[in-house]
Amino acid sequence: MSLLLAEIAAAVTRLAEAGVESPRADAELLAAYRHGVERSALHLVADRDFDPRFWDDVARREAREPLQHITGVAYFRYLDLEVGPGVFVPRPETEVMTGWVIERLNEMDVAEPVVADLGTGSGAIALAVAQEVPRATVHAVEGDPIARRWTERNIARCAAAAPHTAGRVLLHAGDFAAALTDLDGTVDLVVSNPPYIPVDALVPPEVAEYEPPAALYSGSDGLDAVRVVERTARRLLRPGGQVAVEHGAPQGAAVYWVFAEENGWRDTRNHTDLAGRDRFVTARRP
Repeated sequence: MSLLLAEIAAAVTRLAEAGVESPRADAELLAAYRHGVERSALHLVADRDFDPRFWDDVARREAREPLQHITGVAYFRYLDLEVGPGVFVPRPETEVMTGWVIERLNEMDVAEPVVADLGTGSGAIALAVAQEVPRATVHAVEGDPIARRWTERNIARCAAAAPHTAGRVLLHAGDFAAALTDLDGTVDLVVSNPPYIPVDALVPPEVAEYEPPAALYSGSDGLDAVRVVERTARRLLRPGGQVAVEHGAPQGAAVYWVFAEENGWRDTRNHTDLAGRDRFVTARRP
């Protein structure tokens, strides 16, 4: 066994004892990051090239600092996004909702669909839509100035890597409630991954200590921001326009009724993530 693989095995033990959810994957990803190789090529790193700074990275992860803060990168669909303190790290669960959004946009009989991403954070959803639906224009709304700086960096990063996305993501400062009033009644699809954790909920240290609270907590039942998104979507969408909103796994039934027929919605549906848990709700304006 090479020196690096032996060190990774020791790191896996340390991370597991620290309560890290995926110790082997994290140890291997940290090693790949530190040695500048793909995870699948770790066995090719020569003993003389072992970088002892790997153990500094392991210590940070052992202290439950998010993996993405250590490497500086979060992977989302086909994107490599810059993330760090002050911005919410995009999750794999959100990729499922984003895939649904992209499919709906590609099905629309609209030459250049208009999308609103409420609470864009790192820009993950907005940039994935711009990359995979190059006909679309995405209005990305973010109220927090620190998060917006990360969005700006990722817009520039993606425009350099995929020039067809340049100008397709338009960043707006502001909150959900007053967002994009000049687009009222014209938007084809509204998408949001809003804060949805109840204020008294227990969350892992990676979340509680490192994620921005404004991107996490939303009232006693966690649905305050979802209710604001519902009202804003109702205002923004054209007739026949659609909305997709992420939520916590136990909240599917409650969010379904936020988008009830008496509020002017049709075809409200619950959707599950890859683990089979309720993860986002979609609805249509009649």
